[in-house]
Amino acid sequence: MNVPTKKFLSLFVFALFCKVGFPESLPDATSIIKKVNDAEDGIQVTRKVTMKMIDRRGKERTRETISYRKYFGKDRKTVIFYTDPANIKDTAFLTYDYEGITKEDDQWLYLPALRKIRRISSKDRGDYFLGTDFTYEDIKKEGKISIDEYDFSMEGKDVVDGKMVVNITAVCKTETIAEEVGHSKVIMWIDPEINIVRKSLFFDINGNRLKTIYVSDIRKVDGKWTRHLLRAENHKTGHQSIFRFDEVDYKSDIPDRVFLKSSLRRGL
Repeated sequence: MNVPTKKFLSLFVFALFCKVGFPESLPDATSIIKKVNDAEDGIQVTRKVTMKMIDRRGKERTRETISYRKYFGKDRKTVIFYTDPANIKDTAFLTYDYEGITKEDDQWLYLPALRKIRRISSKDRGDYFLGTDFTYEDIKKEGKISIDEYDFSMEGKDVVDGKMVVNITAVCKTETIAEEVGHSKVIMWIDPEINIVRKSLFFDINGNRLKTIYVSDIRKVDGKWTRHLLRAENHKTGHQSIFRFDEVDYKSDIPDRVFLKSSLRRGL
């Protein structure tokens, strides 16, 4: 489909939804964010994740990983093991995302070449994750949003990938938070039918466009809406990162020991 045709269809869908398929009064922004955070994503999940990095000249690098995520009460723990290529194999990343703000989240990175486990400070959560355009915070949150760290405002409605979405701006509440996460605000396009962010535009500390994250190939697995393709485009460097999720499994049990710090050295 050519670009003019896609643009026409998007405008047509937008007009149609405005007329008959979408409420005239927009919902409260914070209530939408809460629904995104409360969307069903399973007690546990196992996935294969292919990470592809593309520089501005078109040169590609590919990484193969296996990811495990599990809820312990309301706390969420995630671990990623690199399986290929050889020069990064056995690298591992573990994160504990605690409910609320009374306890600081924990993140650790294991680098086999150094045989050391490095703790990622909250001050570093805005750093880019192992050569990708996704930050440690992006990896940890998996599409969820920290309600306590942003002020939200409803901007209107729009169309993304032929789907009606609401447009919400999230502004960091303090300069300290902005410095830690590496951006001052995010404009999000959220699909209220499935409570998933389909697109996010990030702005740096100075208010300049930083990067855009696109979410696509969203489909149900075991009754749960699941993101299968993420693409981050860095507007400053021209670099792109693509995460492809395959063999998504919500049913197989994951032993608790997988989420221990000692598992990083032990590996798969």
